[in-house]
Amino acid sequence: MKRRHLVAAMAGALLAPRTGRAQQGRWPVVGFLSISSPEAVRPSLLPAFQRGLAEAGYVEGRNVAIRYVWAEGSYERLPTLAGELVQQKVDVIVAAGGTIAALTSRAATSDIPIVGLAGDDPVRLGLATSIGRPGGNFTGVVQLVVASVGKRAELLHELVPDMKVVAFLDNRLRTNAPQQVSEMQEASRALGLDLVVIDASDDEGLRSALPVARAKAGGLVLAGDPFFFARRTLITSLVQQHALPTIYFFKEFVLSGGLISYGSNLASAFRQIGVYAGRILAGAKASELPLVQQTDKLELVINLKAARALGLTVPTSILIQAEDVFD
Repeated sequence: MKRRHLVAAMAGALLAPRTGRAQQGRWPVVGFLSISSPEAVRPSLLPAFQRGLAEAGYVEGRNVAIRYVWAEGSYERLPTLAGELVQQKVDVIVAAGGTIAALTSRAATSDIPIVGLAGDDPVRLGLATSIGRPGGNFTGVVQLVVASVGKRAELLHELVPDMKVVAFLDNRLRTNAPQQVSEMQEASRALGLDLVVIDASDDEGLRSALPVARAKAGGLVLAGDPFFFARRTLITSLVQQHALPTIYFFKEFVLSGGLISYGSNLASAFRQIGVYAGRILAGAKASELPLVQQTDKLELVINLKAARALGLTVPTSILIQAEDVFD
């Protein structure tokens, strides 16, 4: 072989991407911190995140590694799990557990970039200095959880017009619990409804809350909460057992058999988080990536089968607003 060909071959061998564990050690690492369980995230949210990451040029197992940690619905586990990711020196943390996961990650590190979801004003919470230019190590998607509470109460009342008392199932451990309760109080007054606020922050609390809600109210508004999302199968099962008309924030509750939802498209948010995580791996700064507000992506989803089981007739005024109708 001529010398120039030998040199070219050696150079090509050095530049060619390696595969397997040897290369994986040199790949960037994403730390994926979830309040939920793998079973709760894998059906739609994890694929959406991976699609977003791929859009930015990163494919798990090909040129990026992902370290998954799962809180399994326990807020108390989040600080330990976030600390583990910081100790492992991941390149970016994906806080996939709402505002509390974002705040926990931010408390664990001011150096590692964080991409996540905020269910409340990130500026008020201290996660960012502004929406357009976050200024710190956090960026991601803002979901209008608080702002949509009143609309959910309105839709439920339209669906159950003879309802006199509405229940609001909340989780006091959430950072924006007071804001959602305040919004719900204002909405119920405007609708002429009495309000019952019920708290649940664990599985036992959920099992105790539903009979109370059924006994006191004609319908239930469920707070937008990561713990509730992680327990959506249990919640929809309990709601069905007690035959209580309930409106949720996330579409995934309806996919689990729930009646109606109105809120942000969570899969869309996870895709955007994936895109931002990939852009940061490619060199972008979290401080300069504007927070994405899902103001134009609130969607109404309804389950006609669940409505029939409750003896409810869905008015045309709701059907024409629906993004998806399941039967």
